[in-house]
Amino acid sequence: MTAYAKATQYIDDIPRFAGKNTVEDTGRLLSLLVGNDMQSRIVHVAGTNGKGSVCAYLRSILMESGRSVGMFISLHLETMRERISINGEWISEEEFGHVFDKVKAGIGEAEKQGLSHPSFFEYLFLMAMYYFYEKKPDIIILETGLGGRLDATNCIRKPAVCIITEIGYDHMQYLGDTLEEIATEKAGIMKEKVPVVFQNKRPETTKILEKYAKKLECPTIMLRKEQILNFNRDNKTIDFSLHTGYYKYVSLTLHTAARYQAENASLAVLAAEALKDSKITPDTVKRGLWAASWPGRMEEILPGIFLDGAHNEDGIEAFLDTVREDGCVGKRLLLFGVVADKRYGKMIRMIADSCLFSQVMVTGLETDRSASIDRLKETWKQCGGISCRFYEDAQEAYRDLLFSKEAEDTAYVVGSLYLIGQIKTLMRRMQDD
Repeated sequence: MTAYAKATQYIDDIPRFAGKNTVEDTGRLLSLLVGNDMQSRIVHVAGTNGKGSVCAYLRSILMESGRSVGMFISLHLETMRERISINGEWISEEEFGHVFDKVKAGIGEAEKQGLSHPSFFEYLFLMAMYYFYEKKPDIIILETGLGGRLDATNCIRKPAVCIITEIGYDHMQYLGDTLEEIATEKAGIMKEKVPVVFQNKRPETTKILEKYAKKLECPTIMLRKEQILNFNRDNKTIDFSLHTGYYKYVSLTLHTAARYQAENASLAVLAAEALKDSKITPDTVKRGLWAASWPGRMEEILPGIFLDGAHNEDGIEAFLDTVREDGCVGKRLLLFGVVADKRYGKMIRMIADSCLFSQVMVTGLETDRSASIDRLKETWKQCGGISCRFYEDAQEAYRDLLFSKEAEDTAYVVGSLYLIGQIKTLMRRMQDD
């Protein structure tokens, strides 16, 4: 077994949701590993939906502006290496093993001082920060895992900019039952006098974010709906104009058909401006947005077949808004899979009520978090009026999707990122064969 395989096995054996350390203790662990010598500027990103996309758009803008960019994300589709990257290049297997060993040695010393072993997410975060400490990128983009206030990444005391993406209902067993409670947890990443960028999308969440920003004297950069103008979409790209406090951007173009990405890209532009970096210009913003991509977000993997990790109600709503404008001349097919701790009953009702799909294929996932097929059958049956097939295995479901799709049809694979990762792995294997 390689050092990389041993490292990933070790990390996989750590309970994913066992928060053994406080934010302060995670900060102490980080200090033991890297001291106070982190020279990179840090952008901290929280939110319910769109975090990964905002990170990807911002990274691309910064890279086009000549900056080196480290990025740590909270989820991966196929390999842990995806979570840690510099300038879009995942950490290598050799470097992964190297930083794993460094963090493990540091934990051994920390445990002698009474600190607990890091959780799954904390361990990967510490590895990312040690990697960035060694490589010294100009800017580090950090995506929170769960919430914000108590997230391991929140041990960073003085980021350059904070971003809070769309806030919706998700992880309610940890963050609260109301949007106000969830927004309060997300607002916890704000730091005194550090600029914060967020979207004015829901009055109840905007009120909370504004309150915390005012309390901490944070310069507030708020994206409003009326700032995004002249929206135009075809089946490959979207164009729009964005008006900001610094520039007027005309005909920004994204290499995606997903309507919701205009908002995520706009948040990234506002955050880039908040960095006040002379190398960032309207031209580098335009080029950066055009060059950016993010897997599993309305990603076309084969002609007429799209992957979209819409894993909660807001995600499904955004997905359906895009599908309504897809210009499909044939039938629409859907492959759907979800984990049990999501409010999948409402997600399914939204899909059924949309009447957009001629055939739905519902699958179980390769995780113990998967919603059971029996429960999914019962839920879809209650919706009525839509033809469904059910599969225990996503591979079988995907092959049936390919068999059922005709040339003029459009097919979507939607739901949990576990499903998106499984299909991407299957696609790679099919291509290798």
